[in-house]
Amino acid sequence: MGDVEKMFYQVRVADRDRSLLRFLWWPDGDLSRQLEDYQMNVHLFGATSSPSCANFALRRTAQDYGGLYQPEVARCIQRNFYVDDFLKSASTEDEAAGLALEVRECCARGGFRLTGFVSNSSRVMSCLPETDRAPSHKMDLTKGVLSPQRALGVQWDVDHDTLSFRVEVQRGPASRRGILSTVSAMYDPLGFGAPFLLPAKVLLQDLCRLQLGWDDPIPYSHLQRWNQWCEELADLRDFSVPRSVAPLHGEARSRQLHMFADASEVGYGAVGYVRVEDAAGRITTSLLMSKCRVAPLKTCSIPRLELTAAALAVQLSTQILSETDLHFDEMCFWTDRVSTLRYIQNVTSRFQTFVANKLAVIHDGSSPNQWRYVPSELNPADSLSRGQSGPAFLASRWVLGPAFLESAACEWPDQSQVQQLQGSTEELEIKKSVVSATTATEGNDYTAQLLNSTSDWFKLKKRVAWVLRWKQLLQKRVAGRKESGTRDEDLLSPRLSVQELEMAEAAILRHVQEQAFPEEMSGSVRKSSRLFRLNPCVVDGTLRVGGRLVNAQIPDAAKQLILPKNGHVTDLIIRDMHERKGHSGREHVLAELRRRFWIVSGSSAVRRVLSRCVRCRKIQGSVVTQQMSNLPEDRTAPEGGVFSRVGTDYFGPFYVKVGRKQMKRYCVLFTCLATRAIHIEVCETLDTSSFINALRRFQARRGQVKFIRSDNGTNFTGTERELREEVRKLQEKSVHDCLLKEGITWKFTPPGASSQGGIWERQVRSIRKVLNALLREQTMTDESLRTLLCEVEAVLNSRPLTTVSSDPADLQPLTPNDLLLLRGGPVPDGIFSEGDSCFGRRWKQVQYLADLFWKRWVKEYLPLLQQRQKWVRTRKNLSVGDVVLVVDVNSPRCRWPLGRVLEVFPDSEGLVRSAMVKTASSVLKRPISKLVFLI
Repeated sequence: MGDVEKMFYQVRVADRDRSLLRFLWWPDGDLSRQLEDYQMNVHLFGATSSPSCANFALRRTAQDYGGLYQPEVARCIQRNFYVDDFLKSASTEDEAAGLALEVRECCARGGFRLTGFVSNSSRVMSCLPETDRAPSHKMDLTKGVLSPQRALGVQWDVDHDTLSFRVEVQRGPASRRGILSTVSAMYDPLGFGAPFLLPAKVLLQDLCRLQLGWDDPIPYSHLQRWNQWCEELADLRDFSVPRSVAPLHGEARSRQLHMFADASEVGYGAVGYVRVEDAAGRITTSLLMSKCRVAPLKTCSIPRLELTAAALAVQLSTQILSETDLHFDEMCFWTDRVSTLRYIQNVTSRFQTFVANKLAVIHDGSSPNQWRYVPSELNPADSLSRGQSGPAFLASRWVLGPAFLESAACEWPDQSQVQQLQGSTEELEIKKSVVSATTATEGNDYTAQLLNSTSDWFKLKKRVAWVLRWKQLLQKRVAGRKESGTRDEDLLSPRLSVQELEMAEAAILRHVQEQAFPEEMSGSVRKSSRLFRLNPCVVDGTLRVGGRLVNAQIPDAAKQLILPKNGHVTDLIIRDMHERKGHSGREHVLAELRRRFWIVSGSSAVRRVLSRCVRCRKIQGSVVTQQMSNLPEDRTAPEGGVFSRVGTDYFGPFYVKVGRKQMKRYCVLFTCLATRAIHIEVCETLDTSSFINALRRFQARRGQVKFIRSDNGTNFTGTERELREEVRKLQEKSVHDCLLKEGITWKFTPPGASSQGGIWERQVRSIRKVLNALLREQTMTDESLRTLLCEVEAVLNSRPLTTVSSDPADLQPLTPNDLLLLRGGPVPDGIFSEGDSCFGRRWKQVQYLADLFWKRWVKEYLPLLQQRQKWVRTRKNLSVGDVVLVVDVNSPRCRWPLGRVLEVFPDSEGLVRSAMVKTASSVLKRPISKLVFLI
């Protein structure tokens, strides 16, 4: 019912001459004042909460007024209502009549009027008011014949007291949709007709294997099977199941529940029967419930399906026990698979995961001694696993159950066959036991495991201290006497003392020295030893520095203990000192360590440990770098002419005067990737249409563009915060689609990769430098702004691309205007006269000058781009799984998000330039220049 403690429900029940308004709620403080604030008079019919509201109202009625009647009345209201239907069976007619009247009266007190009563006893119906009887029974009661009724969707023949199917089902088209509609219309909640319905379900599964559409016609062979099943559907009109499971004569002396399970290649299922024996020894069996399922599409072995059917039988029995009021003296489970019985009776072996999960369900709901073996020909569940046609289904003992249940227990199937097959294990999916053996060496493996399993020096000392305390306690108990100076209370204390930690530290250091310096610990120091110059000596079982400070006024305990350069314990001591000193530098940490320890090659050891400190990398680690990449083809190829391959970027805004208002204007920079020539267009806004118009103006004046590079639309590198926010509105997809129509390729750099757009970033800086020199804090008009930008464009296009020589005999430096204006450059070789044929044709001269520009561009400009100015060496690539910090220039370093690399993007040479990083809140694509490697 959801969070019912905080809700109240209002139910209005209409009667013939009055309306009863009843408020129902769970006790939660004083809600009477809350109800006064609400003016609701009805509960919405058909709402999702309506069944819960009705059910709660019924239960509250039983709680409030059930004490006025016999206890069975309140119990009936709580257990025998399904929404608005009340179904109850009684042993005698008097009991049924009394319950009907009292339940009717109790519900009326709560505002519920029960009508439409139906009973298979005319005496019970005569005790009820005629207005409360079912309309169909008012006319049939006088004739002595009762018409069939519906009970929760199932046909109930009141006259014969049997349950049956409603067969009047409209046949759908011969497709998957039509077959599913027809099969689903056969409402069978208790599984009475499951053997007959299984072939239709198998047909649907076969059509799924063929991957047919919902409305596609089915193959001819499947159509024949479907037509035959539909013809046999009419035979179910003669099928019925007795409603009552009570003995025909007298009281029941014993009741037994028998569950049968079976599986085949097409399906599996379980069915339950109740075996009742009366006082005279007469035995009757009745069908209670069954469940049937098709085998899964994924191929599964028969033993596994049999085990699944057994688990289904246990689940079905649990449901029967919880939903019925019958008491069973005994429960039996039957299967025709010996391997299933061996699975269930084996409680010592470890099985594969599938088998273990099924056995857990079986053992939770049953015990191994309840399971029995039944031959396949006597197993009624065999009909559930294979299915039956209409005539065979009606002629079988499906409703009555197996014949041996009507006999004494001594005549049931013999279980000796199971005992003979107990030794076979070929079908059992038992996990193989792997025995691993280790060989003890001189070095204690447990000690090495203890030392290497801890990443903190203080925790390691505590662990060793506890081990030493436990060792001391065991030694005392074995010796049977107490050692002097030590009390049992000290050994059993939950806290460690300072002396115990010092003893643990000494034991650890002694073990490390014995492993690293075995000869020196024995007193033999060779000249080739690493410790020869230290003149080591053994003091209190530990190796210390002898050196030249023997006479120094320092206690022996403060003289340095010798530690090896490499080792887990050495790393822990260095890391502990590094953290205690606030992550200080190498020299500071080494100086503090020298107060107690002498680490062989201590400087390099400290450098190694500090280089792995994740905290230091987070605080002061540099971003990831990689060798500067090669220039792309569009930067080095002269084909296509000027402005055929361009880079673009926004900058601004600039304020212009329009009437009495000041308006914003933005500028779009187009720079040729090869010649470094620039073109500037003015845009009124930063939306998509404004950019497309600027691009069309640029192409109309400079020619068709084939390739464009730019920053990512959400990360332009303008310095003004307003520009960064406005440019996020640029619709990259719309612009990209427009460019595709024009035959243009547009390539974005990764977000934040300003270094990959240096060719236009440097131009923006140059433009700003010129504008700062020409613009003196004054507001311009649109015309003056365009004029000024044209002047800036002309200035920058006249800048030299090559080195300016001081020799007057050398050629003038190459500039972009040499190609754009075909002047300002060098004089062509040779003298042209009016009679020269090429001079009369201007276009040949222009072509000659253009070719001359590209020759000089290749010889003089391109070599200047050869040398790498920085990032000259190849670095280690980022890889998937690395932990990194994502640089965020808008927040302090301590708040940079932590992320893990999900994907890397290497270039043609295999060097990673960008990566996909997952943070706590999002997944980002960033260049390596925005990532700090941690671990």
